[in-house]
Formats: sequence, structure tokens, C-alpha cells
Amino acid sequence: MVSQVFQRRDAQTQGRKVLSTKNFAPLRLCVLALILMFAACGSKPTDLRTLVPADTLVYLETPDLGQALTTLTDARAFRDAAKQQPDFSALKGVQTAVAVTGFEASENQVTAENSILNFKPRFVAVADTHTWNRYALRFAENQLGEFVNETYGGEVTLDEADKNGGRSFVWTAKDGRRAFAFVTGSRVFFSNDEAALERTLAVARGEADSLVKNDSLARLRDGAAKNALAFGYVAPDGVAQLANLAGVSAALDATDDEQGRSFIARVLPQVLRNSVKEATWTATATEQGIEDRYAVTLSPETTAVVKETLVPAAAPANSAEYLPADVYSATRYNLQNPQIAWRSLLLVAGKNAAGPNTAADPLSGKIILAFSDSLLEPYGIRDAEGFLSAVEPEIWTANADAEGDKTVAVFGVKDAEKLKQSISGMNFKAPAEKRGAADVWKNADGTIAAAFVGNRLILGETETVAKCLDAPAGGQTLAKSAAAQKFSESGAVAVTYGKDSTEKTVDALGEKKSENLQMLTAYTTETRFNASGLERRTVSPFGLLGRLVEQFDE
Repeated sequence: MVSQVFQRRDAQTQGRKVLSTKNFAPLRLCVLALILMFAACGSKPTDLRTLVPADTLVYLETPDLGQALTTLTDARAFRDAAKQQPDFSALKGVQTAVAVTGFEASENQVTAENSILNFKPRFVAVADTHTWNRYALRFAENQLGEFVNETYGGEVTLDEADKNGGRSFVWTAKDGRRAFAFVTGSRVFFSNDEAALERTLAVARGEADSLVKNDSLARLRDGAAKNALAFGYVAPDGVAQLANLAGVSAALDATDDEQGRSFIARVLPQVLRNSVKEATWTATATEQGIEDRYAVTLSPETTAVVKETLVPAAAPANSAEYLPADVYSATRYNLQNPQIAWRSLLLVAGKNAAGPNTAADPLSGKIILAFSDSLLEPYGIRDAEGFLSAVEPEIWTANADAEGDKTVAVFGVKDAEKLKQSISGMNFKAPAEKRGAADVWKNADGTIAAAFVGNRLILGETETVAKCLDAPAGGQTLAKSAAAQKFSESGAVAVTYGKDSTEKTVDALGEKKSENLQMLTAYTTETRFNASGLERRTVSPFGLLGRLVEQFDE
């Protein structure tokens, strides 16, 4: 049970009190605790877009929090792993939205040489409880305050005051961090940024423009959000800011060279900003699980290129017979012409590195071309375009472990000699090792292997390549597994079937039956290109909703 350390105070009291973290039970935080405030009054649904700023970067909403959470806990994966199903019927009809209004970056020094870059969103969460004001106030002071106290490590102080027709709450941690809430009527506003909260309250009072002014969002929402459990939108300015964060993150991960990092951090955001206009997400309940659909609207120039070149081949060859059935994940790329598809992506990246209204940057284009070959280095490929010109339309990649260290790829061979020339570190002039019907070569340190068997090339981490060669004889291949139907039924450019841990989601919403219980569930993802840009569809037990719920339990 959540501890009752937040005692109701007189509305005029301006003193402070210190909060305790005793007996706090993690996610039951915003979920089970909400039950205290919901004795629904039956008011009409609120368009939550009218309550958040017009320049919101990322917007998420669910029209019925109770239904969304119940859908997650009704999933077989949850019922198999949890001791019991929580009852969220008291949350039925509660509308919730989150508006991200900006991002902050901070650097934490780990050692003298290394540091971690953290990105913090500035957000405002809005809940219309459709209940009495006293329940909303009780929730803000008690349960919401408990959540803040736990998040900030305890001994958080709370200031309350009547303000502008509502009640203001300010929590302050020992290290100076603060969280803010405001309750008016049946609505609760919560934020980690005072300025963002004040701007949102101004919108709610009708003193500033709201997100309902965004005609593009209205069009996309009306078309995608009907009967959805949840809906999300990333505005053009949100794309730009997320692109900047992606550039910095990718630069730090890609290289230790300062010039290399500087180039990636400069060019990648430009490519993303000039390629992507906006994006939406919808989550819908289906018989197979939660279906997440991501629609990314690309620029007209980018769309014109990719929709003509990233086209699926008519009849995949199904090389899954060379992949073990127990791989952690596998992706099939089915392209009419892999080389042309690769060229088109590099063309788009090169053009968008400069921008639609800027002269092309030849140097950036050359560096992008040079950098592109490194993307296939995990498979031992040094010349990506040359390699892709010598393979068949169907390409398979797989991870044999959850960490992604044991990668392998299977290709149909059009030109074996050209393929050999494109692979680095292999002495193909030396006699091949024989493994059944396969000819196998390894690089100098034995970590990468290339196996030609029939008209297929299996390339990747040596141990995993060996398992692929042995799989057909044992009969335990991906082609004969339950996943095979997922691939055969799909005509998408890319299809992924994999396993995912659901432990955090179950922990966030309930209690596991056993601490040692292994909770792996299957998911599928399909990627297509259409007249508007890119569409991605994922089906899994908990979907992105489950991932979002997990964040409240960390």
C-alpha cells in the first residue's frame, strides 16, 4: 500500500513539510493510486489538445486510461507471468495527455576520460478525471506527491497555495530539483518545468493558442486515432529537436575521433530535418496483440525517390532455411534491386545534408559515401554498393543473442567473385575449409566467417555461421518455425520477427509469479513506403504503451 504521509493541510497554510518514502510501491504510483480520485461525474469528453500549447513538440494522448491499462493486463503474456490481474475499472473514462515542450541536455562525468550525455524532456501531463475537485486535490497532494518524493530520492518538501482559481503544488528535492502541479476543477496539470506549466495554464485559460490550431495534427489524428487506445504526434519542430539529439547520440556512439563526431553531429540532424516532416503513432487492440502503427511523413523529394527504389520483389526466395529456429531476431529485406535501393538512400542523405534551399555540399556527400561502407562492417563487408550489386533481392540478417553480438546475414548469390572482392580480411585464394557442402573462409583472427553453400552466402560471426550451416541437417530452421508464416504472408520491404523481454512491463503493472520466471514474447514488425513516406507496423503483447508504462517504474 502507498504510505499516507501526505496529510491534507488548510488551503491558506504556506508552511513546508518533509515527505517520507516509507512503504512506497513503485508503479502502483500513478495507476493504482489514481483509484482514490475517480468517482466519475459523467461529464463530456474533453479535447485535450485545447489544453496544451500550440508549439508542443511531441504530443501523446489516451482517451481512456482504464481501457488502455486493462488491455495490457488482459494480454496472455501478462496473465501467464503475473500473480493476479489488477482492476483498472475505476480509471475508465479518464483522459490523459502528455505534451513535450522542449529538451535539455546534461553531461555526467563518469571518469576523467568518459562522460554520459543525458537528455531530459520538459513536459506537461494533463488529466481530466471527470470527477469532483476534492478527489483531484487529494490525488495531487498524496499520490502524485508520493511519486515525486520517490523519484527525487526522499525528503522532498511541498509548498501549496491557492492561485488563479485553483491550487498550486511545488515539490523541491534536497538537490534543488523541483516538480509542479496545478489542480482546477476536475483537471490535474503536472510538469517538471515551471515555465512549461505556466504556459499550459495560460492556454487552458484561453490566453494563448492551443494545439488544436495545428491543422496537420487534426487531419492526421482524425484519420488515425479512431478507436485507438493511444495516439502520438511529433511536430516538425519536434522532429528538428529530436534530430539534434539523435545526431549527438550517434556521434558519441560511432567514434572517439573529434572530427568524426563533429561531422556526424552536424550532418545527421540536417539529413533527418530535411527528410522528415512529421510523424504519428497509434496503438490499437487486436486479437494478435497491441498493433502500433508509425506513419512518418517524408519530404516530397525524399518520398519521390524512396517509393520508386525501395520496392519489394515479387517472389522472395525464403533463405530462412539457413537460419536456426532459435535466433533472437531475424529480418528479411525484400528489394527488387538492393544496389539501387542503397544508392537511393545515399542520394537522399547527400542532398538532405545541405537542405532543399541550399547548394549541395560535395564534401559532405563524399564523406557520407565513405561512412556508408562502415554500416555493413559488422558483417565483414568493406564495399557495400559492390557487395549489394552481386546479391539477389532477398537479404536476411539475424541476431543469435539479445545483445546483438552474434550477427549473421544470408544472401542469394548472383556473382560470387564480386562478393569475395567486397569482403574484407578474407584470403579467398587460400583453400577453403570444408563443412558439409559449404566452402568456408575466415578472417585473420577467426571472428568473421564467409560460407558459400549452393547459391547462398552466409556471412557473419564465426560461431553463428557454423550454427546456420548445421541448422538444415537438424531440421530446426526458421523456415520450419511458427515465425515462417509471418514472413511468407508479408509483402513488405522489411519484416522482422523477434523476441522481447516483458519483465519490466509486468513489474510495472503487477507482480511476477516467480522472480526466476523468463518472460520472452514474440513480436513482428513490417516496414513499407507509400505516397506519404514510411509506414511501420508492429504487433506485440504490450506495444509502445507497455514501454511507456515501464518508465513510471524506474
